[in-house]
Amino acid sequence: MVRTLAVSDEEVAGLRTAAARRYDVALVLGAGDLPFDYLADLANTLDRPGVMVPGNHDQDLSGFSQRRGLWMRAGHPCDWPGPAGFENADLRVVDVATLRIAGLGGCLRYRPGPNQWSEAEQARRGRRLVRIARRARRKDGRAVDVLLTHAPPRHCGDREDGPHRGFECLHALVEALRPRLLVHGHIHPHGEPVPDRMLGSTRVVNVVGRKVVDV
Repeated sequence: MVRTLAVSDEEVAGLRTAAARRYDVALVLGAGDLPFDYLADLANTLDRPGVMVPGNHDQDLSGFSQRRGLWMRAGHPCDWPGPAGFENADLRVVDVATLRIAGLGGCLRYRPGPNQWSEAEQARRGRRLVRIARRARRKDGRAVDVLLTHAPPRHCGDREDGPHRGFECLHALVEALRPRLLVHGHIHPHGEPVPDRMLGSTRVVNVVGRKVVDV
């Protein structure tokens, strides 16, 4: 079992302080729409690695790669604009803290801006992520443990207004990858209880604010 601290969308007072160490987690998961300095402070305070995907209010992190410790974009050295201590899992499969994590950031497009996708665009991205995950599994036999997204699957705790509708295509993605856990943000509970949901054998967890999740 791996204990994770999952966060998204809303800063939690006091979480940047040493008091956060009481959670005794092995990993921090960021499901989007949090200040990058907040995420960096969490990784630094907890002294744990982080994995994140961008939300619709985050800046564009696409096109960055790391070679021999140097960040590159479009073939040129650059500064990494994302949170220090975090790996961007958007459209990638990463292995951290004994977990295999597949990521798909962004939400349904409702205005111009980065990290927003039409249903068809996100479906194409999802199919690409499945191919990446299957190639990784052929190499070592390991399946995806956690699917980390910003928006939820449609009809799985989402809303009816355009900005907060979930993606239909995430149902097919869950069926293909069969992760133990899907972690998402984007849907603010506004004081309402937010129960976990099940898609087949996958537990779907809304982590707006913060939630400690055992995998």
